[in-house]
Amino acid sequence: MFFQRKAYQALMTWKRQSEGKRAMLIEGARRVGKSTLAQEFAQREYAKHLIIDFSEASEDIKDLFRHYRANVDDFFMYLQAYTGVSLPRRNAVIVFDEVQRFPPAREFIKQLVADGRYDYIETGSLISLKRNVEGIVIPSEESSLRLNPLDFEEFLWARGEETLASAIRDSFDRLHPMPEPLHRKAERLFREYMLVGGMPQAVETYLTDKDFGMVDVVKRDILSLYRNDIAQFGAADAMRIRRVFSTLPGQLARHDKKFKLASLDNSARSREYADAFFWLADACISVTAYNVDDPEVGLASSTNESSFKCYMADTGLLITQMFADNASTPHEVYRDILLGKLETNEGMFTENIVAQQLMAGGHGLYFYSKRDSNNHENTMEIDFLISRGYDDAAGRLRISPIEVKSGKRYSTRSLDKFTEKFGKRVGTRIVLHPLPLKAENHTLRLPLYMAHLL
Repeated sequence: MFFQRKAYQALMTWKRQSEGKRAMLIEGARRVGKSTLAQEFAQREYAKHLIIDFSEASEDIKDLFRHYRANVDDFFMYLQAYTGVSLPRRNAVIVFDEVQRFPPAREFIKQLVADGRYDYIETGSLISLKRNVEGIVIPSEESSLRLNPLDFEEFLWARGEETLASAIRDSFDRLHPMPEPLHRKAERLFREYMLVGGMPQAVETYLTDKDFGMVDVVKRDILSLYRNDIAQFGAADAMRIRRVFSTLPGQLARHDKKFKLASLDNSARSREYADAFFWLADACISVTAYNVDDPEVGLASSTNESSFKCYMADTGLLITQMFADNASTPHEVYRDILLGKLETNEGMFTENIVAQQLMAGGHGLYFYSKRDSNNHENTMEIDFLISRGYDDAAGRLRISPIEVKSGKRYSTRSLDKFTEKFGKRVGTRIVLHPLPLKAENHTLRLPLYMAHLL
């Protein structure tokens, strides 16, 4: 089943603007829908297409890439003969699926793009892994697109709720709360989304079976696939990668959500585990958020890489990963989250789903954390920081601090302290909470289901 994805429009823009001068590499986690997206785009937007899946390509096909790089005309003549597909010039696309499994094909992109007769789309996971780029020159004629799990708006589209998705966007644009019945419906569907997650196979299973137990089986299969990838491709770091991966739920269950290396090993050092975190991020399994010591609009310029949080890229997988030692996720967990009655761990799931929406929207993940044991008034925790246009500064970028609230009763003390400390650097303050939209002074209180619109 093909779901409407925002990345499809990004591919349309690439096709129109590149005019064959750049290939497109679609990166993302395993089972996130890269191959389906590439195939659907190729079928719809070109007169002809050819898909070469390097997870199962024959040695005869691979030999063409090995032996005919110096003669592109012969390469295409033999490729079309082998596959039986005739490709019209400038109205055909060749898809290199799972290109990380055969690096010479990726390197060949340089000559193929220079030839100019076709468009090229590559898909890959673990695309930066050393063994997947070893011995090749990465082509500069390659654009890249990260495909994330479905965000909440895409989930609504998949459920046939396009009208509700438009109403949520209109409410956000006008800063006017939706009618209470629509708000309650959006809240309920957002909780469904949190439980199911955004992996296409899990969404498809939920839409077909309406059974969280069946969805849980699918998510466990995906997590098993990730563990197998760690064992197969983790090399010398496999044990450390596995440790980090297995402890992610426990780390996020901490009050401040910050990752503590000492919980893995009393003698653990950042340098020893750096490659493990990079591997999980490169596999698009996890997403790292860094503490910003001195927030400016260019948030990356003052990050403290020794202080970080590590989120799961998909919250549905996080919920299942939390109960990985059980044969299945207890049905009470699904019931209580769906009904808004989960008293423990809801904060971690809520913060993770916001991180997932911000990533899908193109934001890097940053936060602000300051502890002062001598003066509690200097202690503050801001869940996320983004740069955003600010009306009171003629639309110029300012820092928007974001607080995520899983409950309906809360304070904004940290936001107040942050605003007082950083003054004119601060723009609109944002609270994401399980309540209707409310705009007041310089604070925007948004329902959680609007996080994807930031």
